[in-house]
Amino acid sequence: MAAPAELRAERAPTDWASPTMQRRIARRYAAERNFRWLGMGALLLAASFLAFLLFTIVRDGWTGFLDTEVRVEVTYDPAVLKIGAEALAARPAETLRQAEFAELMLQASEQLGDFESVVSEGAWLALRERLAADPTLLGKSEAVWVPVRSEIDLLNKGKFDLEAPAETRGVSDRDVAAWRQLSGEGRLRTGFNSIFLSTADSTVPELAGIWGAALGSLLTLIVTILFAFPVGVLAAIWLEEFAPRNRWTDLIEVSINNLAAVPSIIFGLLGLAVFLNFFGMPRSAPLVGGMTLALMTLPVIVISARVAIKAVPPSIRDAALGIGASPIQVVFQHVLPLALPGILTGTIIGVARALGETAPLLLIGMRAFVVDTPQGFTSPATVLPVQVFLWSDDVARGFVEKTSAAIMALMAILIAMNSVAIYLRNKFERRW
Repeated sequence: MAAPAELRAERAPTDWASPTMQRRIARRYAAERNFRWLGMGALLLAASFLAFLLFTIVRDGWTGFLDTEVRVEVTYDPAVLKIGAEALAARPAETLRQAEFAELMLQASEQLGDFESVVSEGAWLALRERLAADPTLLGKSEAVWVPVRSEIDLLNKGKFDLEAPAETRGVSDRDVAAWRQLSGEGRLRTGFNSIFLSTADSTVPELAGIWGAALGSLLTLIVTILFAFPVGVLAAIWLEEFAPRNRWTDLIEVSINNLAAVPSIIFGLLGLAVFLNFFGMPRSAPLVGGMTLALMTLPVIVISARVAIKAVPPSIRDAALGIGASPIQVVFQHVLPLALPGILTGTIIGVARALGETAPLLLIGMRAFVVDTPQGFTSPATVLPVQVFLWSDDVARGFVEKTSAAIMALMAILIAMNSVAIYLRNKFERRW
């Protein structure tokens, strides 16, 4: 069949110097240039939002790592404490637990005169720690620095606008007068807030800490890794190396890919229905929280492990089979070691995502008010994201900086975990 006349005709060479072609080239270069500028603008916009977020968190939260203390003279009077030297030496823990340190702190704060209320209601804990560290102080006197109330602490950090009217500045005239007098006398000091990093939650801001929530997060992540990592890696090995290619395998692959995009709160509902209602496991425990987060993390680990296993060249498998290795030996002695860096990178990223989750843990009861650090995987506990959520909902102004400080601690952990993932990827990455 003959070609049409217009196709048989010889095409004239393109005149790139013609005004028409020059305009087309100029439009193409302009479109590419505009696209680059749009991409750069989008990156700058995203970076500006991120910078604003980080600036706001750091501005409001860095003072959460500081606290204000007032100096008082304390006499560890056995009659007030209702303890004896013999009992303190024989049973120190039980004796200190039963001692009247609150009454002792009340008497010591009376020396502040009209401003005795500046002392925190939990300041007596500092006296108990001092006597526990040095029992020879019983019956002696010393100057002790104890925490002040949240309002005095915020005043000393400059968190209130004292030029504003009394009804709008958020602090009473009495507290302002107490702060000015004690500060002028040199009885106030600001230093590192060890309470924030060493204690659990509290109803008063100056005594609230993140250690209980941080330990709960650690226990929860341990359970998550123990359940999700081996199951996810073995599932990826089976799907990639041994599973037959049929409709059932395709259905499993599609289901795993879909589960990776399911909202996390759905996994919380699953954990509530299965682990709590069906199996009757303890509510608000790291064990249940870790198993729930393992269900959420499992699809991510399976997908990343499959990609890492698939990236190993087929020649590695062929060479191992050629020297007589069994299929199991090929996978576990040759393929898996080469794919392990990619698997670990995906796992760390998945676990980092689990560390920041709140919704599934709220559904299984890990929003409880826990004043003690968890003692095991079945003890009542909470986690850092839930702690942030609870503090952000509190009306006390002192919890504002605590919330931002806890976010800073959580972000530091997340950045550290992602840095480890990047390091592993760069260190062990193989280019085939």
